[in-house]
Amino acid sequence: MTVSIPATKAARHRRIVELLGRAPVRSQSELARLLGDDGLAVTQATLSRDLEELGAVRIRDADGSLVYAVPGEGGDRTPRVPEPGAPQAKLARIAEELLVSAEASANLVVLRTPPGAAQFFASAVDQAALPDLLGTIAGDDTVLVITRDPNGGAAVAAYFLSLATAPADSKRQGAKT
Repeated sequence: MTVSIPATKAARHRRIVELLGRAPVRSQSELARLLGDDGLAVTQATLSRDLEELGAVRIRDADGSLVYAVPGEGGDRTPRVPEPGAPQAKLARIAEELLVSAEASANLVVLRTPPGAAQFFASAVDQAALPDLLGTIAGDDTVLVITRDPNGGAAVAAYFLSLATAPADSKRQGAKT
């Protein structure tokens, strides 16, 4: 999978937040290597400034190791260590609450939500970083999901419908496409 990330500050900040939210990052050099894997070469000084601007702090994970974390979204801005499967579990909860319908055509999936909820739902889909998805576009009550497979829309639509109707126990296990 090739990801094209522009060499802008905003894109770099977004990618740093994504990386810190998905897996424990223990050092700036490790973070610089991960960014470099995405084609974003940064100096230590730039990375240090970026982390400060993002409000990143080092906190202890379950193993007692220091890892970088950024403040969360919404009302609770407490930095937290990333938990494996957390974005997928969040997506499952949100799908259960907000997904009204899912319909596919070729590599496109149209997800319907209540009015005003589509951007929130699309953000949860993007944060889950499902490997079969290229991205989302959200309106007021509609999310367009684009799949990587030219004929993958039906399977992805079925996946979202299963999230919305799955028993709570299977959602906690972080099912993936």
